[in-house]
Amino acid sequence: MKKTERYQNRIELLQGTLDMLILQTLRWGPQHGYGVGQAIRAGSGEVLQVETGSLYPAMHRLERQGWVKSEWGQSEKKQRAKYYSLTAAGRKQLTAEQSRWNQMSAAIASLMSPREREG
Repeated sequence: MKKTERYQNRIELLQGTLDMLILQTLRWGPQHGYGVGQAIRAGSGEVLQVETGSLYPAMHRLERQGWVKSEWGQSEKKQRAKYYSLTAAGRKQLTAEQSRWNQMSAAIASLMSPREREG
C-alpha cells in the first residue's frame, strides 16, 4: 500500500469516526456545535476532545450530505447559535456507521488478544 493511500485511509477512518460520534450525539436531540463537542468530551470520560478546527468542518460536511440540518436559535446564555439536528438520512447513516464500527472494533479486538494457536 502506498504512503498516500495509507494516509487517505487514516483520514477517512478519523473523519468517519468523528462523523459517527457527531451523529450519535445529535440522536439525543438538537444541539449547537459547542454542545456537541462538550457532549463527546463528557460522554467519553474526558478522553475524546474534538477541536473546533475539526468539529465545525465535520458539522458542515454532514449538513452538505443531508445527514444533519441546522437552524439558528438562542443558546442557554441568550446568544445566537446554530443548532444542528439529525435527519432521517442521518439516522440511517448512523445505523450503517455503527454496524461498520462494530465490525472494525471486533476485528481489532481479535487481533489484540489472539487465542493461543493450536498445534
